[in-house]
Amino acid sequence: MVKPSHLVAGAGLLAAGALALWPPPGLPVEGARAGALVVATVVLLATGALPEFVTAILFFVVAMLFAVAPAEVVFSGFHSAGFWIVFGGLVIGVGVRGTGLAGRLAHAITGRFGRRYAAIITGMVVVGVALSFLMPSTMGRILILMPIVLAMADGFGYGPGSNGRAGLVLASSFGTMIPGFAILPATLPAVVLIGASQTQFGIAPVYGTWLLLHFPVLGILKAVAIIVLTIWLFPEQDAKATPAVEAPGAMAGRERLMVLLLSLALVLWMTDFLHHISPAWVAMGVAAVIVLPFVGIVSPQDFDSKLNFASLFYVGGVLGLGGVMAHGGLGDWLAQNALELLDLRPGRDGWNFAAVSTLSSLLAMLATQPSAPAILTPLAPHIAEATALPIETVLMMIVVGFSALVLPYQTPPLVVAMQLGSVPMRQGNKLCLALLAVTVVLLLPLDYLWWRALGWFG
Repeated sequence: MVKPSHLVAGAGLLAAGALALWPPPGLPVEGARAGALVVATVVLLATGALPEFVTAILFFVVAMLFAVAPAEVVFSGFHSAGFWIVFGGLVIGVGVRGTGLAGRLAHAITGRFGRRYAAIITGMVVVGVALSFLMPSTMGRILILMPIVLAMADGFGYGPGSNGRAGLVLASSFGTMIPGFAILPATLPAVVLIGASQTQFGIAPVYGTWLLLHFPVLGILKAVAIIVLTIWLFPEQDAKATPAVEAPGAMAGRERLMVLLLSLALVLWMTDFLHHISPAWVAMGVAAVIVLPFVGIVSPQDFDSKLNFASLFYVGGVLGLGGVMAHGGLGDWLAQNALELLDLRPGRDGWNFAAVSTLSSLLAMLATQPSAPAILTPLAPHIAEATALPIETVLMMIVVGFSALVLPYQTPPLVVAMQLGSVPMRQGNKLCLALLAVTVVLLLPLDYLWWRALGWFG
């Protein structure tokens, strides 16, 4: 029997082929070919018809065989900081688990959460949000959390394939990723928007203003929604009465060194606004130390057998999607044509808020989240002119849009978390779509009212 996801994937591939053969008016042939490849890749990632790393490899092969873009564009993801922070974080994750530090941290956390399933899920989301204030790198947060979460799941008796394990993995990863959009330096798309707005308009978003505008709804209320939806979609019994994680003994030398290196990395991540060292190179620095033979934290055997290389191909492919889309002019074409369809007008603040947010969300779905602010920021003056709103307001509406995640593939940290936790993509899709529905029906209207109360619409 053919699965529905395969039918959707087949229809998407047919649409991609039609786009390549019959470009719409105004779209160059190069842009149409790039768009066809992007559509095909997005459909395969969203449906899970193929394993994510297989889809990524096919993306590279098709792009090069049909000369969709130059090699430096197709493989741009592999020389981006985002790729190397994933690599460094994966190595750190192996070290945290191998030294026993994950188990020790899990024991400490479970002592605070108790064994009630709802309390555990709530606690993981709270920890994820708290880390968003401390660490600017989402991938760094994910890769520190996941070994702890998996150790906790094992101790609670939530084995692979259980709702409890999926709930813990998704609650912690969604909890630190999605509310993080409401905290200025906590996500890569926000950093892209900050850099673009400073470069193009001389506008530097202020931490406190950003937090006041976004955190009450996109941070706090969205975190509550993640908790409620996770408990509802992945119901599970309370944990066993036996101790969730065995009490660890005294720290060994390797574990103490791992704590020291992680503490140093955390300090550097928290103070990147002072030293301007990318979180990627901090993660790589820690990874370089712990793989040294005389350090003995990650052995060559562990490196070969425990590192998730499949996720690296996925990350490289997803990061390359945005480059391919921009190279052919598809992103600009989509944005310009979308602006004509949105019917933006002065005085229609509710419609303008919804329309610009929707455009940003759709671009984030098609070209990955970091690409959405890169494409839309140059168009902010046109949007501001059409709506008679300040450019700062338009930029903040773009944030609302790319924070409304449609499917997990859009953001590599969520997919890496699911791969590390062996959570199928369909379960992540289920939570993502449910959260999107709550966001559209409830949170976005509340967010608009909050903006009006703060005077952002006059």
